[in-house]
Amino acid sequence: MLKLKGILSLQSGNQILGGADRIALLAKIQETGSITAAARAVGVSYKGAWDAIDAMNNLADEPLVTRITGGKGGGGTRLTERGQRLIETFSALEEVHRRFLSQFETLTDASADDIKLIGSLMLRTSARNQFSGRVTVIHKGVVNDTVELVLPGGEHVVANLTCESTENLGLQVGSEAVALIKASSVMLALPSDEMRLSARNQFAGTVTHVTEGPVNADVRVQLAGGNVMSAVITKESVSQLGLEEGVPVIAVVKASSVILGTTR
Repeated sequence: MLKLKGILSLQSGNQILGGADRIALLAKIQETGSITAAARAVGVSYKGAWDAIDAMNNLADEPLVTRITGGKGGGGTRLTERGQRLIETFSALEEVHRRFLSQFETLTDASADDIKLIGSLMLRTSARNQFSGRVTVIHKGVVNDTVELVLPGGEHVVANLTCESTENLGLQVGSEAVALIKASSVMLALPSDEMRLSARNQFAGTVTHVTEGPVNADVRVQLAGGNVMSAVITKESVSQLGLEEGVPVIAVVKASSVILGTTR
């Protein structure tokens, strides 16, 4: 069963007003009339509470919290009508959000796969080659790790990245990731039993299209598993290799030229 976790937050223009934690602070101010008591109730410092309030007041169209000076109680803090409306609106939105999450969990596994695909399609990068895969092997090193992905077509992509990057991306066997490869990092070679290369990634495929420019050419190669890889090489190389539609080639990529990304 697909599980979805969501966090509701409020935004003013391009600025984040805050989420449930800040709304909880406002609610406690309304309840207690004291910034000290409200801060204690939500587990933040007095300064942290005021920092949050100042930030919200600055971002909102009108103040949410005001100070009360003097009086029998020696002053205090109170919510403005705008602040009270914000709490009510957030509460209503939370209920809608809860119902949405509940409905989301009724989706079938097929729908879950579609949602993952949509997430991948939303990725924007200058790298021409983007391949979604699943981590199958992680070889840990002192400074760098070697991570291997298997693509839906069966090809394996090997990437070298720092140990810190592996940790920051949360990569582990079974994780889903996207391999990004710049077209200029793809080398092409003709198949040969005598060919020996140090590059970890060697993909067999067939040229499907060649677009020549004044100096370089864009060569599209359909890999054996169905994925398409683009390579930018010189026109001279195209001529020397005799590249045209239907010619079998090997797409070669160094592991250090593969960038991994996640959408988590």
